[in-house]
Amino acid sequence: MEFLPVVLVVALALVFDFTNGFHDTANAMATPIATRALTPRTAVGLAAALNLVGAFLSTEVALTISHGIVNEDAAHGGVAITPAFVFAGVLGAIIWNVTTWLFGLPSSSSHALFGGLIGSAVVGAGLGAISWTTLLDKVILPALVAPFVAGATALLATKLAYAVTRRGDGHPNGRGRFKIAQIFSSSLVALAHGTNDAQKTMGIITLTLISAGMLDQSAGVPFWVILACALAIALGTYMGGWRIIRTLGSGLTEVKPAQGFAAETSTAVTILASSHLGFALSTTQVASGSVIGSGVGRRGSVVRWGTAGRIVAGWLLTLPASAAVGAAAALLAGLGLWGLAVATLAGALVVGAMVVVSRRTKVGADNAISEVAEAAEAVDIPRKRRRVRSTR
Repeated sequence: MEFLPVVLVVALALVFDFTNGFHDTANAMATPIATRALTPRTAVGLAAALNLVGAFLSTEVALTISHGIVNEDAAHGGVAITPAFVFAGVLGAIIWNVTTWLFGLPSSSSHALFGGLIGSAVVGAGLGAISWTTLLDKVILPALVAPFVAGATALLATKLAYAVTRRGDGHPNGRGRFKIAQIFSSSLVALAHGTNDAQKTMGIITLTLISAGMLDQSAGVPFWVILACALAIALGTYMGGWRIIRTLGSGLTEVKPAQGFAAETSTAVTILASSHLGFALSTTQVASGSVIGSGVGRRGSVVRWGTAGRIVAGWLLTLPASAAVGAAAALLAGLGLWGLAVATLAGALVVGAMVVVSRRTKVGADNAISEVAEAAEAVDIPRKRRRVRSTR
């Protein structure tokens, strides 16, 4: 009876990993696509490959999830979390991911996952199922601080890039060369994304195996779990989340090459640092903060604060909304195998309906990128021409 829920959780976790991939493609590739540093298909292909590689570089974040957020050690004051309740939490995360993708909101896949798990675990085992200290230290506080740190870093980097390349003699400043630099900086973001986000699914599967007694509580992440999660997130990334790419590429601010390079570099540095420390950071929040910071840092740039406000509202809703869905799914999962079947069917119907609705206003590589590219060319900072006095 226990084997089937484990299989369902593993399968659903990989589906979540896939949605995480296409949901977060924009984090690395929206700005280089906007500046035409990379073609759309090349960008998503490169991001997919680097997400795959990044997934193998570390397991610190995975261990935070599998041995931190949910207290599965019943012998030391914890509670027993069954695979069925993990299943319900992941289902809540998937539904929220697809919902925000439909509206083009770059919300946090990480917080959707945590919210779903929290709602499910509380319904399944009570408030004691959650390690609230770990949640605060490793998830909530980094979520509050990281976007501001990334934004401030991007602002300073943008000002520095423009100050270094500024010319007053009317000759070309060479900022177009930042397009080449963007290839490397966006690649670093994609690598960092794989290092951080793929691990979250690894942690979920590892937690499931521990809760089912198939893995020791002190065990690390099995290699097959790392490989499966790496492939799933890479495939999802290659699909490209064009709706969110449009939002990050032109919805927040028009992006120029030097500005894009600064945003991508600050994003990558923040994510890699958090991965090393085991913080389950939202790469989406970091990337959005960096784009806004770069917009503030470039003279003549306009930040669309209304769009930024809607994105922040989505961030605030992510944890409670996904927790509510996870809790509802957990109520069904608690009824046994048939309850799991009903939850699976309901989730599939909801996701399927949103996919059908999305086709009414289809956004793909062609129309999303054309809008982004045009927006990138739209802003041209006027220069004051220096008057040359005649010597005659």
